[in-house]
Amino acid sequence: MAEVRELASGLKFPEGPVAISDGSVVFVEIQGGRISRWSPDGSVDVVAETGGGPNGSAIGPDGKLYVANNGGAFTWHEIEGLTIPGETPDSWEGGRIERVDLDSGSVEVVYSDCDGRGLRGPNDLVFDREGGFWFTDHGIHREREADMGGVYYAQADGSSIDEVIWGLQSPNGIGLSPDGQTVYVAETWTGRLWSWKVTGPGQVEPVMGLVPHGGTLVAGLPDLQLFDSLGVDAEGNVCVATIITTGGGVTSISPDGSKTELTECGDPLTTNICWGGDGRRTAFITCSATGRLVSVEWPTPGLELAYNA
Repeated sequence: MAEVRELASGLKFPEGPVAISDGSVVFVEIQGGRISRWSPDGSVDVVAETGGGPNGSAIGPDGKLYVANNGGAFTWHEIEGLTIPGETPDSWEGGRIERVDLDSGSVEVVYSDCDGRGLRGPNDLVFDREGGFWFTDHGIHREREADMGGVYYAQADGSSIDEVIWGLQSPNGIGLSPDGQTVYVAETWTGRLWSWKVTGPGQVEPVMGLVPHGGTLVAGLPDLQLFDSLGVDAEGNVCVATIITTGGGVTSISPDGSKTELTECGDPLTTNICWGGDGRRTAFITCSATGRLVSVEWPTPGLELAYNA
């Protein structure tokens, strides 16, 4: 079993970690409505106050942090010492994509709608090497209703946004293969990992089948194992945060879905992963229910992302 090292605790449902070249890790605190930074000396500082529910984040071509903000889509419950998200409250503000200056802490809204339809619960995002980014909209979930979700492609400068994939159930983590020719999306409540062939910036080739979104099933896990956000390693394995397992953790899934391996992290709501350190061999993982940021020495290096800070 890999050694899990606790870096920070007492966090308000951390997610969306981004490893910075100076050795620090920037992450969101969904419950806290803020962006924070862990430094190697062990300190944690608030970088920006976004409000709502900042969920996923990534560095863009301008060096700014782009944030998928769900608008405060969760109620919060403390159950046996764990923080658990619940249904969407009446105070939900509407979803948006934000741009955050990590130096000044300024926050700008880049997108709040697509084709006149408001974004619901933007969840995770990834930049390609052409300067655009893909993001998931998880939707919101009320007592007796839940949105269908989709995948969008947008330009960082705010000039265009398109709905590319529709008909997903609770789409969460999103990532690109090392060659950029495959986009992966994890669905939370189905516990399924899907893929699409990328034919150009913001374009995919769907396959014919029973599912409306046209994705190819990569993998699903047995028992009650659900999916959250994800990262891709340098060998093309899709490393999906896996929730509701005995200890929670990250499941490494081979590109064809034939091999899976779970690294347990001791939190039933392990939610995301990124890589940094020497050779990108250190995985930084958010353990949300226990409010921790941890690190694990990973057997494979993480994929070098399109833009590093």
